[in-house]
Amino acid sequence: MSKKEDIKLLRINYLRGPNMWTYRPVLEVWLDLGELEDWPTNLLDGFTDRITKALPALIEHHCGVGERGGFLQRLVEGTWCGHVLEHIVIELLNLAGMPTGFGQTRSTSQRGVYRMVFRARDEHVARSALAEGHALLMATINDQAFDVNAAVARIRDKLDDCYLGPSTAAIVAAATDRRIPHIRLNDGNLVQLGHGARQRRIWTAETDMTSAIAEGIAGDKDLTKSLLKAVGVPVPEGVAVKTAEAAWEAAEDLGLPVVVKPSDGNHGRGVTLDLKTRSDVMAAFVLAEQHGSEVLVERYIPGNEHRLLVVGGRVVAAARGEVAYVHGDGVQSVAQLIDSQINNDPRRGLTEEFPLNRINALEDSVILLDLERQGLKLDEVPPAGRQVMIQRNGNVSIDCTDEVHPDVAHAVALSARVIGLDIAGVDVVAEDISRPLQAQGGAIVEVNAGPGLLMHLKPAEGMPQPVGKAIIDHLFAEDENGRIPIVGVAGSRGTHTIARLVAWLLHLNGRHVGLACRNGLFLGTRRVERKSSVRWDAAHRLLMNRGVDAVVIENSAEAILRDGLSYDRCQVGLITDMGGIEGLAEFDVMNQDQLYKVLRTQVDVVLGEGAAVLNATEPLLVEMSDLCDGEVVLYALDAALPALAEHRAQGGRAVFLQGGAAVLAHGQSETVGANVDALLRRFAAADLDGAAELDAATVLGAVATAWAMNISPELISAGLDTFVPELAA
Repeated sequence: MSKKEDIKLLRINYLRGPNMWTYRPVLEVWLDLGELEDWPTNLLDGFTDRITKALPALIEHHCGVGERGGFLQRLVEGTWCGHVLEHIVIELLNLAGMPTGFGQTRSTSQRGVYRMVFRARDEHVARSALAEGHALLMATINDQAFDVNAAVARIRDKLDDCYLGPSTAAIVAAATDRRIPHIRLNDGNLVQLGHGARQRRIWTAETDMTSAIAEGIAGDKDLTKSLLKAVGVPVPEGVAVKTAEAAWEAAEDLGLPVVVKPSDGNHGRGVTLDLKTRSDVMAAFVLAEQHGSEVLVERYIPGNEHRLLVVGGRVVAAARGEVAYVHGDGVQSVAQLIDSQINNDPRRGLTEEFPLNRINALEDSVILLDLERQGLKLDEVPPAGRQVMIQRNGNVSIDCTDEVHPDVAHAVALSARVIGLDIAGVDVVAEDISRPLQAQGGAIVEVNAGPGLLMHLKPAEGMPQPVGKAIIDHLFAEDENGRIPIVGVAGSRGTHTIARLVAWLLHLNGRHVGLACRNGLFLGTRRVERKSSVRWDAAHRLLMNRGVDAVVIENSAEAILRDGLSYDRCQVGLITDMGGIEGLAEFDVMNQDQLYKVLRTQVDVVLGEGAAVLNATEPLLVEMSDLCDGEVVLYALDAALPALAEHRAQGGRAVFLQGGAAVLAHGQSETVGANVDALLRRFAAADLDGAAELDAATVLGAVATAWAMNISPELISAGLDTFVPELAA
């Protein structure tokens, strides 16, 4: 078989919100198969065997068949290479540690050109997976070598560089489980949970409730210890010293053995334990001095190191550490023994996905000092059978949550409360965490702000603890979801005017409203940006604004196709019409059925307690009623319209025009509302650009939307009477 030309990637577009494909962000790729359009997989000699050898887990892909091995069945029967690329990318993402199950590939109106999409939590990672998948596919088609493991490693590196860390990801996942939306605010781990005025923020295990003063206190170990001691929490005796000689004098006063550590270090850096001689204490002082602004000498507390996580005043997880040893074999050096007996543990690694860190003794001066105290160096060979202590702390990863004694939990929670931290990692040294500290001479040695969560999420031994859920439950009460009312207005006729009218009515209803529409970006009645804000980024800015407690967003079919919606769910979604198709050829949307798939996105995201507002004169829009999770409100000029009458007969809400006024009907009851004709006359007199688009149906759409937002008919009437058509200069 002759070599096949590369599949061309014509266009790559990241859809950042709900879209015509799915509720979640996806990477959309336009592919030109070229000559491979005439070569489905059953005609590519040996292809199926080669690709399944490269990616054996493809057997788990159900595809449209709906069962294990379904995709392999499609390969054997013959499927096109765009579809194959979709599954290759998904599998590479799975192997790289970003599990993905969603993908679709559809033909376009142009022969050989396809649109392929797959779930993409991060655009950069998705693009990396696409590039590797494309290369793997072409290599497999042309029977060329390809290193799958290296490709997966490159994607994993991109994942480590670009995606949320595991601790933050666990908190975000817990928020998603409670249907709390999130927005990533930077390239790191700063994340907004919720929208507008109801948002909270996290930065890994710090929250917007974490006090800067408390963080400062926790960073000063001597001050922390004095505050804890004042409330009866057991802490080791200790003093701050300024010289190595003073450190030895303090050690003699306290009684050997002692601990020497920096007063404001972290992650165990510069901490040396169980010091019993003058030379060891003085050497430890020099080491500690390099890692902090002041050095502490403390009485040594025998026992195991423990880390207890406090969230919202209660202990939610606990992990125990263990000393890392090697045993001499008379052949290998200490450095070699560390690699063969400690670092070969599959639980150890260099990234956050591993519960234990690899030990790099050359870069850890505490390890080197402890070896020196044992009369050894890294390049020396200990005799067979000799046990060599390598690392005393830093190996906290054995879950012991269920073992914590209530008295210990009380002391730990009190410690976090005294320091003022809402989330704290409290270090406890004790022989047995299931016994009270006083009974065994145990003590609390540190209280840490912004604690790591990985030891609790992925312990080396024991059960993972739901610490992400604990943090979300701390930030949001059981009946809170961080959402503010969002109104989405989609269509092609009068949508900007409807958005302005609804924003005005919400403003009169006491809301601090953000508005993104064709006329600009508004906060309340103030226009802060004049250019069109029918854009994902403009709407997103409103959702990030803490001063906003309701948002109205105008959406066009083009905006949905280009970026997706800027919000995951909304309180009310309005669709005015099925027009505007003439401007969508770029997206291969050529007919009403295709436009339907785009605009239905607005209805798909309506919350169960919300409502879709639909123009009943458009049969395709009426069909969307079945897609809505919430209520449906129809509107039309003519009360006798069959769709409107049928909806009312079933007890639904509807709005129609009668005698120049909007009538709000619920079932068979009717309330005469706003004076539509008067508003139309004011618009005509204002002679505004786009005024020709304003008609009675547009006003009825705004009235129906406001009513769906539970604004009273009386306020709607007053609002339309006081609405000013002219925009401020």
